[in-house]
Amino acid sequence: MEGTILKALSGFYYVDCGGALVRCRARGRFRHEKVTPLVGDHVAFTPLEEGTGILDRLLPRKNEFYRPAVANIDQLVVVASGAVPVTDPFLIDRVTAIAEHRNCGCLICINKCDLNEGEELRRIYQAAGFPTLQVSAETGQGIPALAEAISGKVSAFTGNSGVGKSSILNALEPGFCLPVGEISDKLGRGRHTTRHVELFRLKNGAIVADTPGFSSFDGDFSEGMRPEMLPEAFREFRPYLDQCRFIGCSHVKEKGCAVLAALAEGKIPSSRHASYVRLYQQAKEVCPWEQREH
Repeated sequence: MEGTILKALSGFYYVDCGGALVRCRARGRFRHEKVTPLVGDHVAFTPLEEGTGILDRLLPRKNEFYRPAVANIDQLVVVASGAVPVTDPFLIDRVTAIAEHRNCGCLICINKCDLNEGEELRRIYQAAGFPTLQVSAETGQGIPALAEAISGKVSAFTGNSGVGKSSILNALEPGFCLPVGEISDKLGRGRHTTRHVELFRLKNGAIVADTPGFSSFDGDFSEGMRPEMLPEAFREFRPYLDQCRFIGCSHVKEKGCAVLAALAEGKIPSSRHASYVRLYQQAKEVCPWEQREH
């Protein structure tokens, strides 16, 4: 039989098979072959008695992420905020670069717009070509548009702690009742409420994952992302990449760089280029044998 892993916990994989949830163990050869099943994987399994089974093999993946551990994601919904805790654009840019590299869509969702519309964030990412929504989990503003944007897709919600990922999911489907953390007045940060990745089916046909915060992506960026790959992960750079004076331009400080010229002309936001430079330096520091190819 075939199904999709909705949750992985304590060595068990909970596979959705036509609405029934089957608790499976992986065959020993997964360990011997160093293959790790991920939440979101489509799998073939052998059913046993009383709602249990054995994972036989993984079906082909369209993409995979290891921090957080999910596979076959249609789009990352990057939840940000212009209110406390204010989201650093670098955190968004790191995740969008990962998404671009993994052939995964990206939707920017600016929450708490009842407190701060986050207009600058909207301008930057809408201009970059990312679908961008301003919502409020508190008032319900923008929630219907978000529900439409995720309908029929597998979406993973991520964002810095405290921006309201779980609150948004609860607003999308009342009664969903994911735990919601409190904001620390002293630090302006939220308490982590998501400890593991799990897929949930919503009534509108969407499948969503509530994942741990941005910190879980820290080590993931360098896995498979070499410095020369990074420019393509920034959409605004693409029209200029073949116009630089020198082949192999890093677009950091070279003379005759078309990307830097576009930056000077205001065609590329300074925050996006600053994020690119930080990510480029991070990627350069990773040794080739430490790279994980995808």
